[in-house]
Amino acid sequence: MRIRTCVAAGTCLLAASMAFAQQTTPALPLVPAGQTKRAAVQPAPKPVYDETADGKAQIAAAIAKAKKNNSRVLIQWGGNWCGWCTLLHNTFQKDKAIARELLYEYEVVYLDTGGPKDKNMDLAASYSADVKKQGFPYLTILDAAGKPLANQETSSFENKDQEAAKGHDPKLVLDFLRKYKPEYMAASQVLDSGLAEAKKSGRTAFVHFGAPWCGWCHKLEDWMARPEVNAILSKDFVDIKIDQDRTEGGKDMLEKYSDGKSGGIPWIVFLDGDGKALINSNASKGNIGFPSESAEIEHFEVMLKKVAKNMTAADIAVLVKSLKDVKAASSGAH
Repeated sequence: MRIRTCVAAGTCLLAASMAFAQQTTPALPLVPAGQTKRAAVQPAPKPVYDETADGKAQIAAAIAKAKKNNSRVLIQWGGNWCGWCTLLHNTFQKDKAIARELLYEYEVVYLDTGGPKDKNMDLAASYSADVKKQGFPYLTILDAAGKPLANQETSSFENKDQEAAKGHDPKLVLDFLRKYKPEYMAASQVLDSGLAEAKKSGRTAFVHFGAPWCGWCHKLEDWMARPEVNAILSKDFVDIKIDQDRTEGGKDMLEKYSDGKSGGIPWIVFLDGDGKALINSNASKGNIGFPSESAEIEHFEVMLKKVAKNMTAADIAVLVKSLKDVKAASSGAH
């Protein structure tokens, strides 16, 4: 049975690890008796840098997420040709404390820079990233408005102990990241600001509770951010995200609105401008989480029809079809 809500960090991280293993571990053919086994063919590692991406668009998308999540943007300037860039990426991935810090506090952009022909060097210069002098990889931290907070060469993060493996000192990297992490906001402040906007505009608050480790929460947020979906949702809703781990009082607020019966996250509630609950994501069989199965999509459709004032029936049909398409795409991937 697939679970579309996350009830604990360990549960979702374990599920994500299992899914990743299934996707990346190829099935090995049976070897007939008497034949010598051949070494398993390992899939080629995925490049760290997307060499076809638009660098400005990458940064703009990260800034938009940082604004929504009250997080920072971390740009790693470099390229797939750069061995030290790959080593730093590996440190980001393999060191648990760094991986958690990046997951919770940063939107990470690996921006292809340098070769050939000084690719994106003008973009780096626009953020005062002195990569020509300092070399690669080079790190830039932006705030949620896109303003540079720090530019950092990384040679000083390299292991100085000659007996240590070639790479970067995790403690030095982590100290740098923690120095620029944002201060957490109060959940009440986030909600009050959203409710004020909802009341002023005559719209409804679309409040969804989540956490950085919750994969289904990210699925919901990614779906809501799709241009064709966002254009319809914004007719009736003000999007309010409450991160139960990264806002002060977030968990208490979830308990308050769900009466302790959220059944995990993501959990959704529609509120009027005064904060009165109109309908939530608890259906007959529990929290629908990210609406992925037919019964869950049906309940989400009921939610929309109850509170929507400006959406047309055609608009709601587009949203429902979009969710069904996500389900179909997910089914086809297995």
